[in-house]
Amino acid sequence: MKKVDIVEFEIRQLLDAVLFQYGYDFRNYSGASMERRIRNRCILSNCNNISEMIPKILHDPDFFDLFLKDMSITVTEMFRDPYVYKRIRQEICPVLSTYSRINVWHAGCATGEEVFSMAILFEEEGLLERTRIYATDFNNNSLEIAKRGIYSAEKMKQYTKNYIDSGGRASFADYYMAKYDSVKIKESLKKNITFANHNLTKDQVFAQMNLIICRNVLIYFDNELQDQTLNLFKDSLINRGYLVLGDKETIDFSDIRDDFEDCCRKERIFRKKNEI
Repeated sequence: MKKVDIVEFEIRQLLDAVLFQYGYDFRNYSGASMERRIRNRCILSNCNNISEMIPKILHDPDFFDLFLKDMSITVTEMFRDPYVYKRIRQEICPVLSTYSRINVWHAGCATGEEVFSMAILFEEEGLLERTRIYATDFNNNSLEIAKRGIYSAEKMKQYTKNYIDSGGRASFADYYMAKYDSVKIKESLKKNITFANHNLTKDQVFAQMNLIICRNVLIYFDNELQDQTLNLFKDSLINRGYLVLGDKETIDFSDIRDDFEDCCRKERIFRKKNEI
C-alpha cells in the first residue's frame, strides 16, 4: 500500500471516530484542507502518525476540543469586505424595511465580528428593533467569544476603516467601550441576537429567514456537502429572501442554481425566486 493511501485511510478512521464519539461529521470537508489541519494537529500533539490520534479522540475530551478548534474557520473581522456590507445597505435594507419582522441567519458566525457588523448596519438603517439575528456555529468556544463581544483594541484601526468604507454613518467608536487593550461591544447591539450551536452537516433548517449570510464556509466543503448546505439555505429562506456567500463561493454549479437569481453578482448576493 502506498504511503498516501495509508494517510487517507488513517484520516477516514479518525473522522469515523469523531462521528461515532461526538456526532460531528467532517467526512465531506474538502480533502486538502482537512488533511492539512489534521497533519498540523498530529505534529502539535507529538504523535508519530495520524493513527495515534484516534485513541485520543475516543477517550480524551480535552484533545477533541483541540481538534474541534482546528476544524473551525475563524478568519474574520468586522465589516470584512466592506463593499459587501455597502451593497447590503444599499440594495437589501430598503427591501427588508417593508417587513414588520425580519429574520437573519448568520451561519458559521465564528467569533462574532461579522454578526455585530450586521447589527450595527441594521441599527443605522432603523431595522434592528424589528430584527432577530440568529448567529450559529458548531464550535462552542467560538460562540462563547462571540457572546462576550470582547475583542483586541489593536484591531480597531482596521475595523474602523472597514466600517467607514462600508458606508458607516456614525463614529465607529460609538459602538464599543474601550478598556486597556480590549474593547467590548455595546450591550444594546446584543439584545436582538441569539447565539446557538448549529452544525451545517447534520442540523435542520432555520425557517422563514429573510436573509442568510454564510461567507467563506462553503469553500471548506466538498461538492456534496456544498449542495446539501445550499439546499438547507434554500429551504430556510422565504420567497424573495437573500443569500450572501463569500467572495470565492457561488451557487453556479449547485442544484439550487435555478431557484435563485443574481442580485449583486460581484458581492455574491443571490435572491430566491418565488416558488410556483
